[in-house]
Amino acid sequence: MELPDNKRFFRIGEVSRIIGVRPYVLRYWETEFPTLRPKRADSRQRIYQREDIETIGEIKRLLYEEKLTVEGARRRLRVAKKTHFMQPTTLLREIKEELNQILKVLQ
Repeated sequence: MELPDNKRFFRIGEVSRIIGVRPYVLRYWETEFPTLRPKRADSRQRIYQREDIETIGEIKRLLYEEKLTVEGARRRLRVAKKTHFMQPTTLLREIKEELNQILKVLQ
């Protein structure tokens, strides 16, 4: 996914070409993924930023390559965002707690 270095904002048609999905798919994903909320220009046209395009790329990867459902992709994005901002010790503690819960279920 190549983004022009000199651009900060992209319209839906440009994002569609960059990501490789139709504009109606992008509009649908906006309704399904709360993390995807592009700004609107005065003309009410969607304006995507680089962060939005990265999120869209991740959504496409989860849906098309990993074959997750929309709900599964939504959960994965939520977990990824949560763990991205966590301190490593907090993350490790949560992983350990989850593994202990799994162990209890298996016993």
